[in-house]
Amino acid sequence: MSAVANPATVAECLRVGAGFSQGDRNWIAEQFATLDARLAGFHADATELEVSVKDREARGQKVTLECWIAGRQKIVTTSAEEDLHAALNDVRDDLRRRLNDAKTRQEPRNNKRLRDTGQPEAGQPEAGPDGGDLDDDAPRADAGTA
Repeated sequence: MSAVANPATVAECLRVGAGFSQGDRNWIAEQFATLDARLAGFHADATELEVSVKDREARGQKVTLECWIAGRQKIVTTSAEEDLHAALNDVRDDLRRRLNDAKTRQEPRNNKRLRDTGQPEAGQPEAGPDGGDLDDDAPRADAGTA
């Protein structure tokens, strides 16, 4: 990935939603600091994170972390952990996994495992069930006349 002039960071992109106060923001940003390395590949002005909690400190609390990155689908992670600290770590780790998965899907040319699965390269015919080209019956443009 090319270098980004203004890389995204949690501290710059995070906003707190329902259930959290502005005073909780610094504590949450510290918990999410490990996301900085993953977010650094995106522009700060095109990245947003929002964390919210429903029924905070109650038995059925639900923490939600939403991530918007320009040009990509919104990613939403949730956790129903009863401990708030554990729930925040859960949504953080899930977001990191999903960002990594999205990157792998978008850039398979840089993923050796995806390259080695035998996917046909551009301009090369796919193999049929007998191992031959699927278009064996098609006339060849390079075939000479007898």
